[in-house]
Formats: sequence, structure tokens, C-alpha cells
Amino acid sequence: MLTLRHLTAVAALAAVGLGLATPMASATESRQRTTPTLQQSVDAIEKTGTVAVVAQSTGPNGRRYATTGVSDTATGRAARVTDRFRIASSTKAFVSTVMLQLVGEGRVSLDDTVEHWLPGTVSGNGNDGNAITVRQLLNHTSGLFNYTADFPEISTVADFEADRYTTWTPQQLVAVAMRHAPDFAPGTQWEYSNTNYILAGMIIQKATGHTWQQEVTRRIIRPLGLRDTSAPDTSSRIPGQHLHGYSGFGGSGATIDVTDLNPTAAGSAGAMISTTNDLTRFFSALLGGRLLHPAQLAEMKTTVRAASLDPVWPGARYGLGLMQIPLSCGGVYYSHAGDLMGYTTRDGVSPDGRHTVVLEATGDGASDLSTEMAQNALIDTELCAAGGK
Repeated sequence: MLTLRHLTAVAALAAVGLGLATPMASATESRQRTTPTLQQSVDAIEKTGTVAVVAQSTGPNGRRYATTGVSDTATGRAARVTDRFRIASSTKAFVSTVMLQLVGEGRVSLDDTVEHWLPGTVSGNGNDGNAITVRQLLNHTSGLFNYTADFPEISTVADFEADRYTTWTPQQLVAVAMRHAPDFAPGTQWEYSNTNYILAGMIIQKATGHTWQQEVTRRIIRPLGLRDTSAPDTSSRIPGQHLHGYSGFGGSGATIDVTDLNPTAAGSAGAMISTTNDLTRFFSALLGGRLLHPAQLAEMKTTVRAASLDPVWPGARYGLGLMQIPLSCGGVYYSHAGDLMGYTTRDGVSPDGRHTVVLEATGDGASDLSTEMAQNALIDTELCAAGGK
């Protein structure tokens, strides 16, 4: 559900990479002649099988938009760049930012254990909260089983329909993970696990006395004026004009409209709603140093190798709620992708926050990695054209 869903698809395609590995030598002149427009890149994504695509590319020279497809297949309304959508795991960048603000305030330490904040929550089947730190939650080196890998609601059309309006507590989601042994000893490997960020949200509430939604709203959404961004609790609807999501859950049934969903199934690992413009403003502020002190931003950008992301992002690394991805023109960009049934969020921001690209695609996309490759190509093309490094 919140994992990067195509990471388990066709591992052999990893060798293909992003299809972007153009040598730097003499690349500039070639890029000027052959670089597709933003609209062409958006159209290329749609051709892989999406329902709609909206994209925004922003830098010192202004912002550009491109859209294609429909926001609602029932009405045929054209997708708009201002439409809201579920951002899925891009939520993690917001949650990590709040946690690092608490670190900067001296209220939480990255070296605190999970047991210190949540006694008895991580235990049984070899799980030990005494051995896992806040840092390991945020950078996915805890070894905890990913609860969404054993979550019926996201498995089939029938299971989704049965549970789409169910309210889940964070404790229930963590309990799913505790039914399983850890994937590895804490700190020894990297593996993406939504369980980590459910626990991070619980720690934020324990440290502040407020829910993660309240803290994200107070510390990020309101100060940045993100008028179309929300961190919902149990409301299953997306307010205002929005993109509808559609999924067939791997062919388990007819493709259905999955827009309405009780977001507690995702919680602090992926429940938020936003727009391309608001995500641009957030990531620009974050990487531009407006949300974190320099020491905490440096911690966020301190990465570990994330080899299991290689099928989609060769050479990827992961920090504290941020991915670091190589650019074909040299240098890197920062990001946090998000995948939820019917919604795919992709973003890329330069290390200084001056250039940001955000796109959203609805529908399942291609069964291979062609949708992923087209999305990556758009981000890489835009950031390289803006100066890359």
C-alpha cells in the first residue's frame, strides 16, 4: 500500500537502470536539442497506462505546469494541476521533519530507544524496542517487519471494499508487524518498512501530547500556508477538487474507484493529502533550510545505501525521511516517493531547494517498470535542464 509498489516487480529490469545514464561529456549540447518539454514528458507517462498525470516544475526562472487525462472517469473532467491527491509515503518527509524539529528543541534524541518512548510496544517474536533507536526508525534500518506486507485491505478488490472505511489504531498496525520476526538485526541493513513511521508518529504524540496530525499542521502546514494540504484523521474523503484514484489490485477484480479511504490504514506512514504546488512549497522550504536548523537538516541528509530501491532508482540512498537519487547529469536530488492504491506521487528537489519537480499519476500504471521509468525521466530531465548539481 505505502511501499514503493514496483520494487518487487521484475527484478531483472534493474539492469536497465533509469534509462538516463547519459555521459556528461558533450551531453549539454545534445540535451538542448533533444530534451522533451514538460508536456511531452507528462504525455509519455500517460501512455504507459495511467488515468491522469499532473506535474509542476519550479525554479528561479519561474514555474511550469502540464497535465493530461481525467480527474474522474465518471464525469470526464480534465485533470488540473491544482487538484488535490493522496500523497502516500511522501507523508514520511513531513513526519520526519516534525521529529527533527523536536530533536532540535531537545525534546527527543535520535539515539533514544523505541522502548524509552513506547514501553512494551515493540516486543515478541524477537522484536526488541530496547535495540531500536529513533534514528533507525527514520532511516529504515530498524529491521522491523513492514506491516503493509501482511495487510488484507490492500491485497484484493474484495478485501479493499470490505475494509476501506475501517478505522485502525496505530497500536493495531504495529501489532500486525509484531506477529512477525524482525527482517534483520537493527542497524545492520536497510529495508523500507511502514511500521517505522507508524512508531515515529506514536513517539511524536508521546513527546508532545498531540497527535502527529496536529503537530504537522501546527509546525508545517500553517506556517508555510499550505492551504490545500491536510493530515486527516478518519475522514475518508478528499476535500475540494481532487484526482480520483483507480486500481484493480493486480488484476484481482475489476478496476474500481479507490478515492474514498479511511486514512488510518496509512497513518503517519502515508495518510496526507496535498497538491503539486503545496508539495513544491514544502520541499523547497525543507531543503532551503526554513524548517530545520542546520544540524538537523544535515542529519536528515545523512544517508545509508538503499540497494533494494535499485530496480527503480539505481544508486539510491536514504536519509531521515528523504531519498537521495543520482542525476544523469551529475550530482543528486532529494525526494520522497509515495504509492497508495490508485495514486503515485513523485518529487525531486535540488540540494539547495531552488529547483523542485512534483508529479502525480493516478491509476495502476504499467505492470512492468515503464511507468516508473517515464516518471523518473521527467524529474531527471527537468532538474538537469535547470542546472543539475
